[in-house]
Amino acid sequence: MGRLLDHVEHHVARRTEAALGSASGGPTLEQWRVLELLADGAGHPMTEIAGYAMVPAPTLTKIVDRLVDAALVYRRVDDADRRRVLVFLSEHGRDLRRRLTSEVAQVEQEIAAELGADDAAHLLDLLSRLAQRLG
Repeated sequence: MGRLLDHVEHHVARRTEAALGSASGGPTLEQWRVLELLADGAGHPMTEIAGYAMVPAPTLTKIVDRLVDAALVYRRVDDADRRRVLVFLSEHGRDLRRRLTSEVAQVEQEIAAELGADDAAHLLDLLSRLAQRLG
């Protein structure tokens, strides 16, 4: 089962990266995941972002540094806990995410179409349940 899930994830990731334009200077899949999380407008701590983006903390630091350099996100000290730094989506990052969201959605629709509506819905349900049970 693990190999099959890895195989599917690999192909979905490659299609998504192509839609993002990762090879030609667009965001990487991991950067996209960060932008997606931050799109809620709330600041998020690095530990939460690392979990969402599914990368180790040192890797996330490099990802966020690149996003800061590209003016897509910014860091700010948490007013409630001055020891903590929160990351926010910048206006430029919001614009980029808005432009790319339809491209990513198109990839997801194409993959769902390959399965058919009923099978795609069933797969999403099964994967959601599995993700919840695994933690």
